[in-house]
Amino acid sequence: MDRKELKTSDFFFDLPMELIAQDPLTDRASSRLLMVDKKTGERKHEVFKNIIDYLRPGDCLVLNNTRVLPARLLGVKEDTGAAVEVLLLKRLSGDLWETLVKPGKKLKPEARVTFGNGELTAQVMEVTAEGNRLVKFFYEGIFEEVLDRLGEMPLPPYITHKLKDRERYQTVYAKYDGSAAAPTAGLHFTKELLARIEEKGVRTAYVTLHVGLGTFRPVKAENILEHHMHSEYYQITAGTAGLINQTKREGGRIICVGTTSCRTVESAADENGMLTECCGDTEIFIYPGYRFKVTDCLITNFHLPESTLVMLVSALAGRENVLSAYEEAIREKYRFFSFGDATFFTDSFTKYPV
Repeated sequence: MDRKELKTSDFFFDLPMELIAQDPLTDRASSRLLMVDKKTGERKHEVFKNIIDYLRPGDCLVLNNTRVLPARLLGVKEDTGAAVEVLLLKRLSGDLWETLVKPGKKLKPEARVTFGNGELTAQVMEVTAEGNRLVKFFYEGIFEEVLDRLGEMPLPPYITHKLKDRERYQTVYAKYDGSAAAPTAGLHFTKELLARIEEKGVRTAYVTLHVGLGTFRPVKAENILEHHMHSEYYQITAGTAGLINQTKREGGRIICVGTTSCRTVESAADENGMLTECCGDTEIFIYPGYRFKVTDCLITNFHLPESTLVMLVSALAGRENVLSAYEEAIREKYRFFSFGDATFFTDSFTKYPV
């Protein structure tokens, strides 16, 4: 398919609402796993904890160790007492944040909002071209501690159930605060499973990409080339770059856990697929026709119809293979989206005994 002819509607599929997972499973690793051969489209049904059987010694798992902020703040407008919701998107500097507010019409520049019992106050400084608000916060003590007391997890709009344990919207290896959404492919891993994977001789390399809510932004342009990607901050350490480079030199596979890990390494790699220590902002948009420089295989969740994430997966495994796999997952009643089941787009169904 000509890249110039790619339409958003080419990535549509009809998903029954009842397949959208509303709650995480009790056991993270007990979710289902749909394995898909990225070349042939052949499929195999598994349980996620058995993914270890399909990893080879010498492979490298790339995981995103970002941590989700309790970024949803519920407060009141200082002068009227009207209810207001402020969602933290990105820290710009110090106590100045880019935010999404509801209802937007009530929060013009100079408007002030209080949270809790006045423990936290926010003042709108500016309205961006996209309609977001630049907000400055005022408080005593440490901002992260205040936020931890007052904030709620910013669950995606398609999840309507209240989260009982906020740690279930964090990966077990989450480390660096900064995300407005979880890198959900990693939610299936337990510490025990990761330990067994490492004991098998599989490397684990950690990158950081702070996930923005733009990840849920619908593609409104029919021609996908007209879609503008959101910007997200990423960081790759020298140790991680070295592990990935060594794996590639020795012939091991780079298996990205989640589209965020994939976007990070693809943003940072040179033309030969080699990485160096780096950090910055990425707006990379991966869709069919893209030549992957680092990623060999991908572990990821099921994504929304017509989303940039379905387009990324289609770039790796082919649009027809992906949509056919999704159709089978719907027939088999797989659970979709953030708290749902997983897919493994791989080059082999061969098992490698522990």
